[in-house]
Amino acid sequence: MRLSLIAASTLAALITLPALAEEAAAPSPVTGNFSVVSDYRFRGLSQSYKLPAVQGGIDYVSPIGVYAGTWLSSISGNQYMNGASLEWDMYGGYRGTIVEDLSYDVGGLYYYYPGAHYPNAAKTKYNNFEVYGALTYKWITAKYSHTLTNFFGTKNETYGGACEYAVVGGNADNCFTAEPGNSKGSGYFDLSANFPIAEKLTLNTHVGHQTVKNYSKLAYTDWKLGVTYDLSGWALGAAVIGTNAKKGFWYACEVSDANSCKKIGENTLVLSVSKTF
Repeated sequence: MRLSLIAASTLAALITLPALAEEAAAPSPVTGNFSVVSDYRFRGLSQSYKLPAVQGGIDYVSPIGVYAGTWLSSISGNQYMNGASLEWDMYGGYRGTIVEDLSYDVGGLYYYYPGAHYPNAAKTKYNNFEVYGALTYKWITAKYSHTLTNFFGTKNETYGGACEYAVVGGNADNCFTAEPGNSKGSGYFDLSANFPIAEKLTLNTHVGHQTVKNYSKLAYTDWKLGVTYDLSGWALGAAVIGTNAKKGFWYACEVSDANSCKKIGENTLVLSVSKTF
């Protein structure tokens, strides 16, 4: 998402000299993006069963700072069951400048998983809505996201009485109570910095912490260290991503084989290719 310049005036539009007409033209307020990643990681956790994913989106940013956009990614049906294996994000907000080099961003984001639901009698949806606020100083951004719904469907009917899964290294005696409650009000704090270290080369760093209200066993910290290289408008990325998420709670298994599972928060190297247009 980028702030756009104010559109050229009617008078400027009447100028017929080609060079002047090009200078007067304003960039489009609409941009698109496309990427392929070796593993789709969201807050350090794989959403694609540690397999590649295809992603893309479109954004609109008005001259006054109001923005809206949508973004989609392929995900794993082993993790988001009974659906289209698709994550569809819709968001909007406002960003502006406080003083030179210091800006802010506030908005809301809805995560939608078409058709997907937990395998419980109520068919609880994974869908999630968050509001967020961020401050950016030069290359450094601090952001907090707060859920207004249950955290991706986490509540009594989906996690009540759940225990760590011993097959992936969990303690089978470590369980939630039968009715731990809902998870509205969960939060995620994110601190990231993207430093230019050479021509066309950027160092990407991040650390974040996820809390889940009434479900402290699900809390974890994630981190990222990587680089991005600009190759003729294509961004080539490589990053080491990891978490300290409890393996026995943060895992995914094959729908057809409950004993064929993956620990989705393990440290990994993620490669990516992306393009903004």
